[in-house]
Amino acid sequence: MNKSIKIFDTTLRDGSQSVGINFTVNDKIKIARKLDEFGVHYVEGGWPGSNPKDVAFFEEMKSIKLENAKMTAFSSTRMKNIKVEDDKNIARMIETGVPVVTIFGKSWDLHVRDALKTTEEENLDMIYSTMEYLKKYFDEVIYDAEHFFDGYRANPEYTLKTLAAAEKGGADWLVLCDTNGGSMVDFVTSTVDTVRSQFTKPIGIHAHNDSELAVANSLAAVKHGAAMVQGTINGIGERCGNANLCSVIPNLSIKGDYTTVPPENLKQLYYISHLVTEISNQTHPDGLPFVGKKAFSHKGGIHVSAVRKNSATYEHITPESVGNERVITISELSGRSNIIEKAEQMGIDLRSDSEKAGKILKRVKELEAKGYHYEGAEASFELLTNALMGTQKRYFELHGYRIIIWKNADGESWAEATIKAAVPEEVAAEHGYESHIEHTSADGSGPVEALDKALRKVLEKFYPELKKAHLVDYKVRILNAEEGTNSTTRVMIITADDENRWSTVGVSDNIIDASWQALVESLIYKLVKDEEKK
Repeated sequence: MNKSIKIFDTTLRDGSQSVGINFTVNDKIKIARKLDEFGVHYVEGGWPGSNPKDVAFFEEMKSIKLENAKMTAFSSTRMKNIKVEDDKNIARMIETGVPVVTIFGKSWDLHVRDALKTTEEENLDMIYSTMEYLKKYFDEVIYDAEHFFDGYRANPEYTLKTLAAAEKGGADWLVLCDTNGGSMVDFVTSTVDTVRSQFTKPIGIHAHNDSELAVANSLAAVKHGAAMVQGTINGIGERCGNANLCSVIPNLSIKGDYTTVPPENLKQLYYISHLVTEISNQTHPDGLPFVGKKAFSHKGGIHVSAVRKNSATYEHITPESVGNERVITISELSGRSNIIEKAEQMGIDLRSDSEKAGKILKRVKELEAKGYHYEGAEASFELLTNALMGTQKRYFELHGYRIIIWKNADGESWAEATIKAAVPEEVAAEHGYESHIEHTSADGSGPVEALDKALRKVLEKFYPELKKAHLVDYKVRILNAEEGTNSTTRVMIITADDENRWSTVGVSDNIIDASWQALVESLIYKLVKDEEKK
């Protein structure tokens, strides 16, 4: 029977420390939900004692039930020379209401002396007292031994004492951290062996990638007895990043005798990887193993000939097993499977209609070539699929819109949007209106807000349920910056109502038009979903 390895995802905490990545609260909620659906065991949401955003995130998560993952908060051991019950960071951890906390402590005597400026004895008590106190409030307390491998190299006796203090205090896990990312594989394995021989609590591994060994060190640690791997989606994180779970998970599950996420969920890996990239407003590295667009690409000659006969000749696994696809640069061999899988997740069955699946695939590829991206915009993909299948209802028709930007002598600026649109005549009659054409305007602090308000003035009298939908996030991405002011812009909008939130996308060389596309689809999606409930 395969051994179960716990997957501890710290994308929202350690991953968010990556330069250039700044998750909003709504970003974090969306990623947390997807990670939960994917089947990771722990989702580390952030450090509630460090910033208001993480406090707000944990407050929002109190009303969101996770089905598979345990929501986890992160903090440090108590501050030196105070009682643990007087530590404000510890108090904030308790206020989060999460079932699991991760506490890091100093394992390297260098840090005890130079960073904490305290004694080795005080540091040991900081670890012990924090573990003991928090065990009264949480189902699990995970101890992250920061700089463990560097500490063990410098002073193994003291470093092991820090683990003993955590274990004595009641820690449920002892996680060995290669915080500086400089340890070699043989040193990691021999050290894990030593720890395993002296402690009864289960061991975890938290590796950074400064030597390009985070994944290798994580896999090696598991081979030598670690039962938890901490890492991030796509390996994002501070400096060179963390262990990439998009490589760790398939290596353990497909190539090793281990169970990580549910086997049937492995095919979601590609989607999860690209979703996190899109929400991060980054460019996805095409060459990433398993989940990169080039991971299973083949270009001409001997390789293409061999793959056509037997894909195993140049592929170490089947791309479909992780949700990816094979790409032959001169003619694609696959692609329908990805479209069918995406559609199935949204309740649309295309398995029995290969022709329609091929039609959708062709259109998706045409649009993605123009800059559209559907991994992070599920609502837009569903509407596109409905349209190509001929099932999309027409809720209104745009006659035109106009934007005016105002600026007064005091430097204040605002926007005015004018819209003319028509709803079906039967919809107008149903609500008691003689005219089905509306011509109206609205002001906003900027053109997008003005457009949103004007469009709602047109539609809400005919579709009052739209009053419950509101924009919660707006992201702009320049796709070809070298074109300057003529660059193509991708706009992603997240909208929410009382029950759900959804993402839509628009692309154009005109940022207003891209925003308009995403706005329109966000409201149409709301109407579609409400109609399905009736």
